[in-house]
Amino acid sequence: MSTLEPPRARYKQVAALLRDAIRRGDYTPGSTLPSQPDLAKKYGLNQSSISRAMATLQAEGWIRTEHGRGSVVLDVPMVKRVRKIDRHHRSSRGESAYAEELAEAGMTARTELVHWGEEDPPDIISEALRIAPSEAVLVRKRHMFADDKPVQIAASYIPMCVAGSVDIAMPDTGPSGMYGRLAERGFAPVRFSEDIEVRGATSEESEFLNIVHGQPVFQVLRTAFDPEGRPVEACLNVLAALRWRLTYTWEQER
Repeated sequence: MSTLEPPRARYKQVAALLRDAIRRGDYTPGSTLPSQPDLAKKYGLNQSSISRAMATLQAEGWIRTEHGRGSVVLDVPMVKRVRKIDRHHRSSRGESAYAEELAEAGMTARTELVHWGEEDPPDIISEALRIAPSEAVLVRKRHMFADDKPVQIAASYIPMCVAGSVDIAMPDTGPSGMYGRLAERGFAPVRFSEDIEVRGATSEESEFLNIVHGQPVFQVLRTAFDPEGRPVEACLNVLAALRWRLTYTWEQER
């Protein structure tokens, strides 16, 4: 029987030990952890404490409970999302920031345009774009993958008065090619802002990202402004918090 040390709560110690074992590769993605009775016997605890440890790991996104299988280990690739806050923030290779970030992590980026068209914006978008809730926008929603594993959802919203028509979305430009088309219409983005918050994943988000419903996600709202200070695009990105690390760098002006 393995021993645990006070005064730290024992269920937290069990969760930490199992988390470390997953990180080491003792339990690979798709495998199952020992049953709760076996873990209770191993650590000399009751099943209530073991259940709390499993609930902790599930809330963090390390495992998912499946009927008939038990606690299944999830795949947790780590991607570093870097933002350089200076005049040279765009990729020198002409790639999207997303593709460049994954390339630096040794992964292959892939995106799928899953929805596009004209519709009314959500409240968070109409506020970011400074438009009325009834003012139509062009929406482009993407599913984004790293080595074919789902890692991000991105939805771009452009006021129809800026886009002109839905035709500007086709042929598909990829994640960032739209800015060139906006520039041709006189709305070239020259300044960007990002608002970040952490919230629980919705059912739709958890299903695509392969995480537990309610697990923390980063919601990154990026707004692009033209030279007149007018918001010309708002992009809502949703990323599983456990799989991403956000890093921001900038240079001091001299």
